Amino acid sequence: MSKAKTDKTAPELDTPTDLSPDAVNKISAALNTLLADAFALYLKTKNFHWHVSGRHFHDYHEMLDEQSDAIFATTDQLAERVRKLGGTTLKSISQISKLQTIKDNNEEYVPPREMLRELMEDNKHIAAAMRKAHGLCDDNDDPATAGLLETFIDETERRTWFLFEASRQEGSNAA
Repeated sequence: MSKAKTDKTAPELDTPTDLSPDAVNKISAALNTLLADAFALYLKTKNFHWHVSGRHFHDYHEMLDEQSDAIFATTDQLAERVRKLGGTTLKSISQISKLQTIKDNNEEYVPPREMLRELMEDNKHIAAAMRKAHGLCDDNDDPATAGLLETFIDETERRTWFLFEASRQEGSNAA
């Protein structure tokens, strides 16, 4: 039986770990927030993919489809990492809505450049949250989760870069 046994973890889900219960709880909470944000950003990116219009439609449509696929690909790895640690992970849309820090966009129409800028800011936000979670992993001697986050930080920075380049004004570094 793991040291990570908490009142919230059913005995049948009590995964063995050498991390302290406090470390499991802290890291699991951080990863579950990142997971909720990944689902929120995935859906927002898909929304913009489905509703983009204008003269750069094809390029933006393809880029947003690729980015949404990359974001979705992180969800299983984040959730499985929580389980490997002995924590429990998201179970519902309502739990995602409680934990997400990425704001939804339910506007009827969003101009393409504003879509890209909003997604760029959301990706920057997630990269910062991943760095914070990485620090938590370092503080609690969890190099496996830290390594996973390093890969995801790099991928998130790549999305941020592409969104920046696609959304900036012609011939200017201005956003």
